[in-house]
Amino acid sequence: MPLMYALTGKLTAQTGKRDVLVDILLRASTLVASMQGCRAYIVLEDINNADDVWVYEMWNDKEAHDASLRSKHVRALIAEALPILVGAPSGSEFRVAGGHGSAQ
Repeated sequence: MPLMYALTGKLTAQTGKRDVLVDILLRASTLVASMQGCRAYIVLEDINNADDVWVYEMWNDKEAHDASLRSKHVRALIAEALPILVGAPSGSEFRVAGGHGSAQ
């Protein structure tokens, strides 16, 4: 089986707006769960920074992830989140080699 594609993203909300950002990202998680190739979309609240939220995504391949970004519903959620972000999101991309929970 080919190696899957994964990525992490760190998003920083304006002070006091993390709950709003988490809500948007959880709605995104529900949305992409039904999309072709999505294996995981997990929203994580940073314990050490009250404004930071991390997202972990795992997809069958990068093409499936890229296709999700073309969805008008995903783009609407991105547009909703952008005004409450401080700076651009950061993160990293990965090839999934395997391990517990990877379904490899």
